Amino acid sequence: MKIIERAEIEEALVGLDLLPLIQDAFMSYSAGRAVVPPVGELLLEDGEVHIKYGAIRGDRYYVIKVASGFYGNATRGLPSSDGLMLVFRSDTGEPEALLLDEGHLTDVRTAVAGAIGARALARPDVERIGVIGTGTQARLQVQHLAPLFETRSVVVWGRDPIRVERYRTDMSAAGFLVEVARTPAGVAEAADLIVTTTPSTEPLLHAQDVRPGTHINAIGSDTTEKQELAADVLALADVVVADSLEQCRTRGEIARALAAGAIGEDVIIELGELLAGEVKGRTSTEQITLFDSTGVAVQDIAIATAVMDATAR
Repeated sequence: MKIIERAEIEEALVGLDLLPLIQDAFMSYSAGRAVVPPVGELLLEDGEVHIKYGAIRGDRYYVIKVASGFYGNATRGLPSSDGLMLVFRSDTGEPEALLLDEGHLTDVRTAVAGAIGARALARPDVERIGVIGTGTQARLQVQHLAPLFETRSVVVWGRDPIRVERYRTDMSAAGFLVEVARTPAGVAEAADLIVTTTPSTEPLLHAQDVRPGTHINAIGSDTTEKQELAADVLALADVVVADSLEQCRTRGEIARALAAGAIGEDVIIELGELLAGEVKGRTSTEQITLFDSTGVAVQDIAIATAVMDATAR
């Protein structure tokens, strides 16, 4: 079994076009070609650990991933996320590789999923990207949106003024024009594509905050405890898309809205169906659209396979 560490993994990712690979994985999932058991989860006092695993029929590998989030790590000078992926041969079950990515592959595939959701649902003439949060996803989501939209204008909100200023400095150096909002509602007022990236357990945005024509990538809420959007935001949305309807019944923004009776399952479509052209997404510039990204094992299979191929050359 090969052991591939983060530095080699990062090198392998350079130049790879992951978007079509992960898009194909979502379509395989919605077409019923994947085996994805329920998420394993440890909710600890200081953090959380997710175990996601699955297989796509006909693929060479199946993957078991362990990924963690310990949000107090910033005070210790440590990253909030960590993890690894185990890659096995689908034909024999033999362990093929241990990807010691330190959670980097999860971060990247999550950002790519956000780009896929935005490309499928946002207006093509996005004028400003709004970001709620200042961590890794707040950066990666914007960086992966950049090739898809002309705008480089960003408005950000975060709880910690020091981290907000660090975000502005870093993203400005990366070529973005960054302004700071005083509140989450201020982000929604100024932006027509919003990305929420926090581990909040209380709603940060409400229906009254969201303008017509807005697209929202809901990224941060991926457990039963987290919530960044009030249920009335989903009730307001004209198009609500789940990465996995099965997962979104029990976690993420959709689960909270379903539990509150704000929406029914009949209004939810799955990303893979949308990408395959089986259902319609946005049909007018004034519609509000929303993509609830809870993270599906097929994303891990796609990115792990890409790394395996790149490191075998």
